[in-house]
Amino acid sequence: MSFKSIWSNGTVALGGSNGPGPNRTQLLSTFGVHFDYISNSLIVSAPEANVVIRYVLDADSYTYVAGATSTSLTCPTGVTMDPMGHIYVVDMHNNRIQFFDHDGSDGITIAGFSGLGNNNATGLNSPRAIRLDTQLNLYVADTGYHRIQKSLRY
Repeated sequence: MSFKSIWSNGTVALGGSNGPGPNRTQLLSTFGVHFDYISNSLIVSAPEANVVIRYVLDADSYTYVAGATSTSLTCPTGVTMDPMGHIYVVDMHNNRIQFFDHDGSDGITIAGFSGLGNNNATGLNSPRAIRLDTQLNLYVADTGYHRIQKSLRY
């Protein structure tokens, strides 16, 4: 949904009640969203479809950023971008953070690891959300271990 300054009324920016599919009126479950002001697009995680998409505002369709090809995600929840256009994805059920280069290459694990969580400085257990600070340090809401995990710039 997008809202004007009053916040009382919104309009559907992407998705709706038309079921899953590849056009702007269809999505399957959404969780994380990041606005990319450079490309005027939304980066959206869809955990039930195991994908992350990019939707340029007012376009007729969206494109897959991650999860639809050789890059396997299991329940992507959080998503953010850095100023260089790299995308960071919370891969919740794989207990890791995936980094996708701005050119759309396959993901690289930069925090956590696939499989069961590990309650130490590098392990994650059911991460949900992610943010970057101005120095590009990574903050992860690690719900399984009830903490916010900080990782220094990748």
